[in-house]
Amino acid sequence: MSVARVLTVAPGSPAEAAGVLTGDQLVALNGEVVRDVIRYQQQADERVVELELRRGGLETTITLRKRAGAPLGLELDSAVFDRVRTCDNHCPFCFIHQLPAGMRKSLSLKDDDYRLSFLYGNFTTLTRFTEADLERVLTERLSPLYVSIHATDPHLRARLLRNRRGATSLRWLDALLTAGIEVHGQVVCCPGVNDGPALDDTLLGVLDRFPTIATVGVVPLGVSAFNREPDMRRHHRSEASAVLDTVARWQERFCAALGRRLVFASDEYFLLARRPFPELDEYEGCPQHENGIGMARTFEAEVRAALRGHPVRGEGTREGFFAWVDAARPDGYRVSGDRAVTPATPPLGEVAHDAPVSILSGELGAEVLTPLLPALSERAGAAVRVVAVPNRFFGGNIGVTGLLTGRDLSDVLAGEPAHHRYLLADVALSRGHFLDGETVAALPRRVEVVRTDGASLVASLARAA
Repeated sequence: MSVARVLTVAPGSPAEAAGVLTGDQLVALNGEVVRDVIRYQQQADERVVELELRRGGLETTITLRKRAGAPLGLELDSAVFDRVRTCDNHCPFCFIHQLPAGMRKSLSLKDDDYRLSFLYGNFTTLTRFTEADLERVLTERLSPLYVSIHATDPHLRARLLRNRRGATSLRWLDALLTAGIEVHGQVVCCPGVNDGPALDDTLLGVLDRFPTIATVGVVPLGVSAFNREPDMRRHHRSEASAVLDTVARWQERFCAALGRRLVFASDEYFLLARRPFPELDEYEGCPQHENGIGMARTFEAEVRAALRGHPVRGEGTREGFFAWVDAARPDGYRVSGDRAVTPATPPLGEVAHDAPVSILSGELGAEVLTPLLPALSERAGAAVRVVAVPNRFFGGNIGVTGLLTGRDLSDVLAGEPAHHRYLLADVALSRGHFLDGETVAALPRRVEVVRTDGASLVASLARAA
């Protein structure tokens, strides 16, 4: 049954005034048993809202009146009130299969749920998509959605998903695009499998079959030290260069045929190939920013704008690689309200205002930050350096800041000077915890957590000046 539990009720909210209590179970809104926060929000936006609640085993009905569109003021225990639709593919490059033993169980949940695609930008393969799902998406205009393509050749796609339905499930992509739903695609490129001629074939298939797709991102697979697939390996520099050449060639073809670039390579490919990033306007608005495409140039532009005194603050990055798990599982889903940045650890001794500043980062992020250090140092009035933290927890080619763990940060910080200021982007945290369950308070140095955007970084330096 679709039931959500109330975790908190905001003080002064319409829900509090109507008598909703923490622990109440939400059975229905306006007579509808809602399955997820999408329908919840649509019903809760009404001026008059009738809540059917279960409290202490008894059911009660509360009617409240408010301004149309105003939030009820509830924090619920999940974004999906029925079961998350799990993934029945067995992709050899799936990062969930490469997690070390002992991590919390919720992190091993693989989803293939179009609702989480709409809510969080998760990529779905559409292998579990149905006619009923299509009807809902079209009726409620759930857009944009994010679809894992990987290959347009039916046999290769089925092989990559290890699911025979992978050969036919892109028919749903065609139906979505025909109905005018905005869709962004992804190709996880595996060396020797779907790169080279196969990538050319896939992009030709996109032009032929899905020319109205909004964008296609080409990203490298992540290979942790716990990978058990012998055919899955990291890219060599020459292979990364070949992928970039293929994407550039197809951007020209898409521009000629459609008037837009359509396909974009992830920032990681440029770092692997040791090539400069394209100019920011070449990303055409960075619609796949959260997928690591255009993120470096966006961050650079935010930093330089803030240094000129004209900060452009983006929405930042979602809290951590597995942030959707913390929202869709029983840790809680805040229906409305701003995200709070995790506070710094309690002071471990005085730090001078002109103390050197150390920015903690994954190894890939460090390469993006390094060219900006002279300008950041000038703003701070003190030396600013970047501390690249190797990801020994996951190993392999994992080098993004969002997958740093408390253990790896502690190991590095233990050997760093005590009198420095240490800054860490909040992308490494989900609800105040690293992926290994550690918190900022457990780190051996005082660490200040800042939002993951360039303006916030510059502002944190200005506070020290």
